[in-house]
Amino acid sequence: MRTTQRISVRDLVEFLLRSGDLDRRQSSGRRDAQAMQAGSRIHRKLQKQMGSGYQAEVTLKYQILLEDIPGVGKTTLAVALSRAMSLHYKRMQFTPDVLPSDILGFSLLDTKTGEFVYRPGAIFTNIFLADEINRTSPKTQSALLEVMEEGSVSVDGVTRKLDAPFFVIATQNPTGASGTQKLPDSQLDRFFIRLSLGYPDHTAATEILMGHSSGNMDSVRAVLTGETLLGMQKQAEAVYTAPALIDYIVTLTEATRVHEYLLQGISPRGSIALLKMARAYAFYMDRDYLVPEDIHAVFLSVCSHRVILNTKARAAGLSAEDILSQVLKSIRIPLLSPAR
Repeated sequence: MRTTQRISVRDLVEFLLRSGDLDRRQSSGRRDAQAMQAGSRIHRKLQKQMGSGYQAEVTLKYQILLEDIPGVGKTTLAVALSRAMSLHYKRMQFTPDVLPSDILGFSLLDTKTGEFVYRPGAIFTNIFLADEINRTSPKTQSALLEVMEEGSVSVDGVTRKLDAPFFVIATQNPTGASGTQKLPDSQLDRFFIRLSLGYPDHTAATEILMGHSSGNMDSVRAVLTGETLLGMQKQAEAVYTAPALIDYIVTLTEATRVHEYLLQGISPRGSIALLKMARAYAFYMDRDYLVPEDIHAVFLSVCSHRVILNTKARAAGLSAEDILSQVLKSIRIPLLSPAR
């Protein structure tokens, strides 16, 4: 049964002409903050009313790259994360002899029926742990391109979709380490975010040696289900984003494409990833609207692996993080106010 809520013309006009700051931390009054929250709820309600076939956002698969030196806990973190989410996961150690068919699957002739039967590969899971991904051949690395972008596998002319949720957690040692091969730029750009663990601090290192953090995976308990994770992703995608912040993200990415120290800037795929991650960060901070600080918090982690430095930057001893930090400082932060 549909319910109808009546409002006066005056209230409607006042709502349309309402102005103020979207960030309630700088709001001049409680009423502005309440109006902002109400607008976000209406935004999500309208999306739900469009039906199951409506896609409010561009779907992007969430892939994580953990890059650091050997022995700091990249694989341990990836395994613990998969167990904490109560999802089916498979782990593959990427070595030079791993073939694309080991990941994607292959067709095998059934001698009884005379027909080819497809045998799924290790990729058919919710979480795929690609350990030391840059130790395998470029051919095997490229086998993940379709999976990471579209969440599907094509073998012998047949495309098969993977179950949701699905994402890849890959670990790699720094480029130049013994036995490693550089990931293609097209694959690096498909990773949603790149993180580095670094060395543990003195307290954490002491606990490791004393056995308090022995790395026993049996002690890891599931804290959420796949359905809960999908629900959280939808809530993050529904975070309200002011047009000024969309323009801000575009301006940031455009600045990297003409920077004097960069051979290649952030791609449109990187712009989408930045918006998605900023919304997820806002959701993590218990907000249903985006502010510039959310973009700043994730900018380096989302974008540093997508840019390519030129010889001038290398000669100056600059890193991708250094240059992107300069870009953040050079672009004016927008003032937020609802459109009239």
